[in-house]
Amino acid sequence: MTEPAGRVICDITISADGYAAGLDQTEERPFGDDGGDGSGAGLHSWMFDTPDENRAEIDRLNTAGAFIMGRNMFGPVRGAWDRPWNGWWGGDPPFHAPVFVLTHHAREPQPMDGGTTYHFVTDGIASALAQAHAAAGDGDVTVLGGATTVNQYLAAGLIGELRLHIAPLTLGAGTRLFEGVPPLKLEQVTSRAASRVTHVTYRVLP
Repeated sequence: MTEPAGRVICDITISADGYAAGLDQTEERPFGDDGGDGSGAGLHSWMFDTPDENRAEIDRLNTAGAFIMGRNMFGPVRGAWDRPWNGWWGGDPPFHAPVFVLTHHAREPQPMDGGTTYHFVTDGIASALAQAHAAAGDGDVTVLGGATTVNQYLAAGLIGELRLHIAPLTLGAGTRLFEGVPPLKLEQVTSRAASRVTHVTYRVLP
């Protein structure tokens, strides 16, 4: 069996103390107690308030051949799909590629404008990764988040590169990257400081 050609990448924004979201996330406050209104504006101000300063990192976000995300990142609907929900990103999501959503509740694929199709995977992270690799061909697969999903892939040894965007604030509690993940050996590949973020890329060593 040949190895997949593309890399498996994590690309995620975290606070200086490692949190990707605060406590008490709701539909109205998807990032919970994030020090603001719950929209993640503080964590992600580098993307929205200073985009020119971070153009290279923003442009690189959605260049993978396929993406994986957890059910909680996809939206606030819990349990069975009891109402229509097609993600936070509107009718033309920014991915323009297949997105594999981890869930315990089956659902038919949901095509969107611009080339994005959401596929709902009920048989675990390895299956989602295999499907994403098949869809991406020679392209990379990016595990977008949230942190709980990334931690599952890290714990399973399935991520090869970590792209962290570290915002200069602390949350104190919430959903934390590396929670429950065994010790990792990391090789720093790049780092760059900007006014509202520090971008660090690590290679995950075997």
